[in-house]
Amino acid sequence: MERRRVVITGIGAVTPVGNNAVQTWHAIREGVCGIGPITQYDSSTQKVHLAAEVKDFDPASALEGRDWRHMSRYAQLAMAAAQEAMADSGLDLELTDRERCGVIVSSGIGGIGMTEREELRCAQKGYDRASPYYIPMAIANMAAGLIAIAYGLKGMCTCPVTACAGGTNAVGDAFHYIRDGYAEVMVCGGAEAAVTPLSIGGFTSMRALHVGDDPDSASVPFDARRSGFVLGEGAGILVLEEYEHAKARGAKIYAEMAGYGATCDAYHITAPAPGGEGGARAMAQALSDGGVAPEEVGYINAHGTSTPLNDSGETAAIKTVFGDHAYQLAVSSTKSMTGHMLGAAGAVEAIFTALSLRDGYLPATIHYQEKDPACDLDYVPNQGREVNVTYALSNSLGFGGHNACVLLKKWEG
Repeated sequence: MERRRVVITGIGAVTPVGNNAVQTWHAIREGVCGIGPITQYDSSTQKVHLAAEVKDFDPASALEGRDWRHMSRYAQLAMAAAQEAMADSGLDLELTDRERCGVIVSSGIGGIGMTEREELRCAQKGYDRASPYYIPMAIANMAAGLIAIAYGLKGMCTCPVTACAGGTNAVGDAFHYIRDGYAEVMVCGGAEAAVTPLSIGGFTSMRALHVGDDPDSASVPFDARRSGFVLGEGAGILVLEEYEHAKARGAKIYAEMAGYGATCDAYHITAPAPGGEGGARAMAQALSDGGVAPEEVGYINAHGTSTPLNDSGETAAIKTVFGDHAYQLAVSSTKSMTGHMLGAAGAVEAIFTALSLRDGYLPATIHYQEKDPACDLDYVPNQGREVNVTYALSNSLGFGGHNACVLLKKWEG
């Protein structure tokens, strides 16, 4: 089967450091930290008081029409990012076969905030009094469905729910779907809005979250001080397009999709396999899929959650795949700025990786202070770099042992 080329022609993002892709990327280049005290509810009775929230997001002004009233926050964020990505792509849907356009958008937890609110309300008033909008507002696939409805995209429409790997699975699956001839255009990415009492409480109980109150020392990937991740929220949406289709309409191109790997640890419900074995196989698969030698890769946007097991395991995985070249690579975690956006993380980080290639700029791992012998690579500490890179990877590793990796190539067309 002929492998068609696939390029990124549109991006949109709503993140803890910006309400669109331009604002977000500027903040990432400047090393802005999006972590702060929780404002969406009173967290005073809980151990965790920090999160990476989207700031000043007004769905009434960000979204077209009035349908936003019946969308959960995660879906509102997804729709805002999709509107930006579609406008950015310049795609004229009147001239496009919409049966050859699809949507793959992930969410790890979907409308959990709606579930929490309805449970509390119905416990008092009776469960048959649940909102008729509860189910469509809660289910994790609805962001993908809403985007397809808004733009009349009638191809494949689905939602990978693979925890923290979901956003990368969405981008990678969309890439393969186009490459293998099933579509010309795919709108893909992820969205999450889980800064809620139950989500925070659940992650706290399993000792996954940082419990301090200093934003500057909360999310410190690969640092010896790391003690858990900071929960973030947001959305990242990309428009992927078959190259000849994009070329024919004169589309601008951010980067080329080059490879994709997806594996499972089959080891533990939360802990990664020893030595990051599954993550290593995902990176190796992405390189093999793209026909790229390890020595050709210059940058990795790491999963880098700021948890002891993830960061040491991911470091070990990189060494397994890249050998001595691992010490020549730049590896950074933008979660030091955005926190961990769960199902949105991989999509937003794929956008960062594409923009890194476009601009020749590698974002920093901010607030890095103390070296850990188990994390001894070049993590681009504290200050980003002007470096031209041809190939870059973006890693995502999720609970349940889900691992996903996408390989991007700098566009030089």
